[in-house]
Amino acid sequence: MQNYTTFELGTLANIINKENGKAFLKDALQLTSCEISVNTMPAGVKLPFSHKHKQNEEVYIFLKGTGTITLDDVTLDVQEGTCVKVLPNVSRTMAAKTNLQYICIQAKENSLVQWGLSDAELC
Repeated sequence: MQNYTTFELGTLANIINKENGKAFLKDALQLTSCEISVNTMPAGVKLPFSHKHKQNEEVYIFLKGTGTITLDDVTLDVQEGTCVKVLPNVSRTMAAKTNLQYICIQAKENSLVQWGLSDAELC
């Protein structure tokens, strides 16, 4: 039995060709603890909606480009290296000033009980 799963995402530049410029990894990697998406937004694009979650927090990790993320009534500038945690009940939307590439990780709020070496066993 294989104890790992692999998936070839391709280059970040090619993610723009996927549906809505997003590649979701939950099904591709058979994830059971979170959803991860790799995203590309072309310059000048603004998401046409805001959304919030019922129980999942999201972490946005910006890899390339510049843009904004609006959280309720606050708009923040984002760029390569910016990381933003958003609680479930916060309304969020985004806009790209330049081509924007980012990873979004979604997991149930307050569900992490072990991390790093506290969840490790040396072998």
